[in-house]
Amino acid sequence: MAETLIHADAARITRDTPVGFELLGLKKKATIQLMGSRVWGRFNPNHWDPVYAAETGLLAPIQTGEMSSAYLSEMCVHALGPAMFRNARISCKYVASTYANEVIFTHGKVVEKTPKGEGYRFRIDIWAQNEAGEMKTVGFVEADVGV
Repeated sequence: MAETLIHADAARITRDTPVGFELLGLKKKATIQLMGSRVWGRFNPNHWDPVYAAETGLLAPIQTGEMSSAYLSEMCVHALGPAMFRNARISCKYVASTYANEVIFTHGKVVEKTPKGEGYRFRIDIWAQNEAGEMKTVGFVEADVGV
């Protein structure tokens, strides 16, 4: 099957981007190797030890919420470029655990576009869900584009 490549600029939010625009999402897999790294969750065996996680009543080790935030942030950087690093704001709420080996998909949709200077302040609803469509993380990002 041929793979279609999308040029980064085609997925980038600009002053002309309308409300309703959907961000190009990412697909990530929650792997034990990352979940147990010093950066993400090594201090708590619920994040990397299947036996310990089962003893505490979990179906499997769970990834830290910060990992889902990182997936969503990566998607937003692709969509907003440098605007994500100037006067932007991101807010996430973790609504369900992400278990080891779950595949996570990120999504985003422009819901507001407010004139600001020479550009606009965009508000984008963002969320991450698993293959079954179960919501894992929800939130929003606000950023100035073309200001």
